[in-house]
Amino acid sequence: MNHADNLRLAEKGAWLSIFTYLSLAIIKIIIANWGNSLALQADGLNNTTDVIASIAVLVGLRISQKPADENHRYGHYRAETIASLFAAFIMMFIGIQVIYDTIRNIIYFETAEPNILTAWTALGSAGVMLLVYLYNKRLSQKLNSQALFAVAQDNRSDALVSGGAFIGIIGAQFGLYWLDPLTGTIVGIIICKTAFDIFRDATLTLTDAFDEEELSLIKESVEEVSGVEEVVDLKGRVHGSQALLELTILVDAELTVEDSHRITEWIEKEIGKKHGVTHAHIHIEPYFRS
Repeated sequence: MNHADNLRLAEKGAWLSIFTYLSLAIIKIIIANWGNSLALQADGLNNTTDVIASIAVLVGLRISQKPADENHRYGHYRAETIASLFAAFIMMFIGIQVIYDTIRNIIYFETAEPNILTAWTALGSAGVMLLVYLYNKRLSQKLNSQALFAVAQDNRSDALVSGGAFIGIIGAQFGLYWLDPLTGTIVGIIICKTAFDIFRDATLTLTDAFDEEELSLIKESVEEVSGVEEVVDLKGRVHGSQALLELTILVDAELTVEDSHRITEWIEKEIGKKHGVTHAHIHIEPYFRS
């Protein structure tokens, strides 16, 4: 299965998230307004941002499938990352809005006992989002999709948010009315934290950052390939969900061009199998034995 096929399969996870978020957002906002729960309302607003974020990821996955052209010799895979960055900004804006609204309600004592139905709504939502998270996490690992993995992390955050809303609403049933808006504030903070994490990962990818530990492991794998005398240089960057490497290796100066080329093929096979590297530019230099 090639990378384009993986992107098409990853769309299933994005569509599942969109449908689930949209359904839960409508249900939560309606029940929260009826049942006087600020925590559940904040949770519902959180889900509306998740709909937008998931749509952005879906668009990114679609654009990533476009073939390489004159202006994009490496393809359009970074559209995934740009979509994640766009989603992060939207989530941060809504998160700040939720924090502002709930803190204002605490300051002006605009609190009321939420209906118990809002608690069970939050608990049921947490269970649904946990199942969606497990599905998307498994699919993202299978397809090695960075964008879908980000969606899965958002799914997990939403399950925790709904669980927190449940706790806040139950506390309000025992007279702790401040616990419900306080939980809403915490929900807003979680939204902002998730947005920042997505933003950080996206900017690291766009600025060609690469995990140093992973590079060390790749270097060890290359050095184990028969015929490689030394790895002189190794650089890596991420293009969408693909790792792109540039290597400079030393091989016996007396090897033929054909034999040297065969070593590069072994390297590509080895790092592809062990580390999922889809593209490597390998430069060969002669090694003179003393």
